[in-house]
Amino acid sequence: MDRDSEGSTGCFITFEGVEGAGKSSRCLTLIDSLKKSGIEVVHTREPGGPYASEKIRSILLDPDLTVPPLTELMLYLASRASNVELVVRPALAAGKLVICERYSDATFAYQIGGRGLPSEPVKESNLLATGGLIPDLTILLDVDPEEGFRRLLRQGRIRDRIELEDIDFHRRVRRMYLDLAESEDRFFVVDAMLSPVQQDEIIFSKVISLISQ
Repeated sequence: MDRDSEGSTGCFITFEGVEGAGKSSRCLTLIDSLKKSGIEVVHTREPGGPYASEKIRSILLDPDLTVPPLTELMLYLASRASNVELVVRPALAAGKLVICERYSDATFAYQIGGRGLPSEPVKESNLLATGGLIPDLTILLDVDPEEGFRRLLRQGRIRDRIELEDIDFHRRVRRMYLDLAESEDRFFVVDAMLSPVQQDEIIFSKVISLISQ
C-alpha cells in the first residue's frame, strides 16, 4: 500500500523468523544502534503492543490452554488490528520509524504453513485487520528450527504454547517463510547462523540504506 498518499512519511520494518532465530535480540540491538545514531524508533511486537493486544498475547502463548487453529488465527488478527490502529499507523503518520517483531508474514507462515489453514481466507482476513498496511522492509532471520530449539534449551526457557509444537510444524513454518521471501522483494534474508555481531552489522547497514533513500 502507498502510504505516501495518506500523508505518511514514516518507515515500517518488521522482523520474522522461526523460534530461536534471535528476532528479539537482533531487533533490540538494531534499535539501540539507531538511537545512538540519533534516529527515533517506535518499537512494538506481535502478538502484543497495546494493552488489549498484550492480554491477547498471554492467551495465545499460554501452554496450559487448548486453542483451536481458527480461534488462534482470530486472536492473532485481533491483536494485530489493535496494534496497527493504535501504535503503527499513528507513528508512521508522524513520520517515525516503526520496528515490529513479527507481523502479517508470521500469520502466513504459522497459520497457513504450520496449521494448514486455507490461504485466501487467511490473507483476506489479514487484509481487513491491517487495512492493507505492508512493511517497507521485512528482515527474515533464517535458521534450521532444530538449531533454534537448541538455543532455547541453552537459555533454559520454558516453552510457550507455540514452541511446544512438534518439529515438523516448525519446519513447515520455515518453508513458508522462505517461500514468502522468494516472492516478495521487501524481504531481506539474514543467515542466523552467522555470529550476532555479523548479523547486527548486516542488518544495520541495510536499514540505514533504506531510511537514507
